[in-house]
Amino acid sequence: MKIEGIVAAMQTPMHEDGSIHEEEMRRQINRQIDAGVDAVFCLGTNGEFYALDVEEKLRVMEIFVDEVRGRVPVYAGTGCITTKDTIALSRKAKEIGVDVLSVITPYFAALSQDELCDHYAALAEAVDLPIVMYNIPARTGVSIAPETAARLASRYPNIAGIKDSSGNFNHILQYIDATDPETFSVLSGNDALILWTLLAGGKGGITAIANILPAVMVSIYQNYRKGDLAAAKKAQASIAPIRACFRYGNPNSIVKRATNLIGQPVGPCRAPFGKIPREADLAIMETIDRYYAQYRASHRPDAPQGSTSPLSRTGSPIS
Repeated sequence: MKIEGIVAAMQTPMHEDGSIHEEEMRRQINRQIDAGVDAVFCLGTNGEFYALDVEEKLRVMEIFVDEVRGRVPVYAGTGCITTKDTIALSRKAKEIGVDVLSVITPYFAALSQDELCDHYAALAEAVDLPIVMYNIPARTGVSIAPETAARLASRYPNIAGIKDSSGNFNHILQYIDATDPETFSVLSGNDALILWTLLAGGKGGITAIANILPAVMVSIYQNYRKGDLAAAKKAQASIAPIRACFRYGNPNSIVKRATNLIGQPVGPCRAPFGKIPREADLAIMETIDRYYAQYRASHRPDAPQGSTSPLSRTGSPIS
């Protein structure tokens, strides 16, 4: 199982009452696969893993595995606060047919690097699936040191990579320098750093922006693979405007709102999360309008201008 490329960090579609919207989830899975992603990932930060109970998590994994039908690998977030719970959920994920585990560090209570090592080592010994460690210190209060990643990777073949969402590119470089690229993949969890991670020797990115701009995110990696760095840089730079909207609130809430505003009805975040100010909606709409205008100019210069609402548009990298 190669841990590489563009992995869509997918949202969990919900009805207005907060229940899981299975039909829309299946449609969104196919939307990502049709856009050319290398894998789909459920129950990450953008999948609102923190707001779902165990039975809901199991059902989400079942839907993903069933709908994907082996077309691309399925990643699933199975990290819990305790080692016992993490192992139990990860074993269930394997039974369901998940291909790769994404495992966030334990959170809330402080822990040492030795405790992190013990946690991931116990999981690697208990579940025979590739494990991608998930480093997001701003949310968890703990960071996986490069030496810890190297120590685990050298001892456990199924500890296959790390997703770094620290936003610190130097941290990504340290992970790359400390590990063997033949057996361990460093992935950017920050959409803005995907190309730079690839150029430094990393293997790709797990991307939230794929929920809004799947074809754009795929093009970063595909152009990199083809050696067209100018096109890859252009695609990478093009996501800056939508990322700038993150200043209006929780990034995963903003991403879900933006996905809805482009006509992909993934529904609300589960309460109490997801209350977006009116100015955020206006900024998101203005930003999305720019993407459509750029698309028309570069792909369909003779297309009628018509309505500027993104809700009815199809056929672009956003669709």
